[in-house]
Amino acid sequence: MSATAAVDARPSIAATKEKTEKALIRYPFWLGGAGSCTSACMLHPLDVVKVRLQTQRRSGVRLGLGQMFVHVVKSDGILGLYSGLTASLLRQCTYGLTRFAVYGKLKETFIADNPKPSFPSLLAMASVSGLVAGIAGNPADLLNVRMQNDGALPPEQRRRYKHVFDGLFRMIREEGVGSLFRGVWAHSTRGIIMTASQLGSYDFFKQQLMDRLSMTDSIPTHFSASLMAGFTATTIASPVDVIKVRLMSATTKQSALAIVTRMTANEGLRWMFKGWVPSFMRLGPHTILTFIFFEQYRKAYRKFYGYE
Repeated sequence: MSATAAVDARPSIAATKEKTEKALIRYPFWLGGAGSCTSACMLHPLDVVKVRLQTQRRSGVRLGLGQMFVHVVKSDGILGLYSGLTASLLRQCTYGLTRFAVYGKLKETFIADNPKPSFPSLLAMASVSGLVAGIAGNPADLLNVRMQNDGALPPEQRRRYKHVFDGLFRMIREEGVGSLFRGVWAHSTRGIIMTASQLGSYDFFKQQLMDRLSMTDSIPTHFSASLMAGFTATTIASPVDVIKVRLMSATTKQSALAIVTRMTANEGLRWMFKGWVPSFMRLGPHTILTFIFFEQYRKAYRKFYGYE
C-alpha cells in the first residue's frame, strides 16, 4: 500500500473506531425511567381523564373528552387532575424503568455486533421487556388506576388513599399481598403489546428515517419516530388497556373473560377503542416526550463523560 493510500485510509479507520466506541457506550439503566417520569409529570391530567372515560358506565349521562375535563375540575378541583400522581411516578420508576433497562440490556447482549437489527428481533426483545416490566409495575399501576378513578365512585365506595404508600399498605392490610397483582396478566399482556409496539417500533422508525431519508440522530428524527410509535402503540394496545382498567377499577373480583363478555354484549365491539382519542392524546405526547427526554439524557451523559 502506498503512503498516499495509507493516509487516505486513516480518516476511514478513525471514523470506524469512533463509531464502534460510541456503539459500545454503556448507559445507566435508569435513563429510560427518568425520561418516563419527566413525561408523566407533564401529562398526568390526560391520564386521569382517560381512566375516567374508560370506566364510565353505559347507564346515565356519558361525557366526552372536554366534558370530562370540566367534570373532574368541578367535582374535585384542579388538583383532581393530578389524582394518583405519586402512584404514576412509582409506576414509571418500576414499569417504565424496567422495560427500558431490560430492553437496553437485551440489545447490548444480542445485537452488539449488529448495529441495524431486524424488526422481528426488536419486537422479540421489546416483548420480553414488556412482560418483565408488566409484572414489576403491576402494584403501582393498580394503585394509579384506583387513585385516578376514586372520584368517579359513589362516596361509600371510595377508598380515599392519601398517597401511593398509604394505598400500598392499606391494600396489603385489607386485601392481602395477592391483591397487589390483581389484573397482572392483563397488565403484562398490555406491557408486552405496548413495549413491542412502542420501543420496538420507535427503534425501527428511527432507523428507517435515518437510512431512507438521511435524517441525523437529532430531535426532529426523535420526534418523527416517536410520533409514529405513539400512534402504533395506542391503536394496538387499546383493547387490552380497556380490559386492564376495568379489571383494576372493579370493586368486586371479576375475570377478564367475564368483563369482555359483558362489554361485548352491552356495547358491541366498540369497547375495544373506547377512550382511543384521550389515550392517543395522552400516549402520543407521552411517547414523544419520553423518547426526546431519553435521547437528551443519553446525549448529556455522552457529553459529560467526553464521548461527544
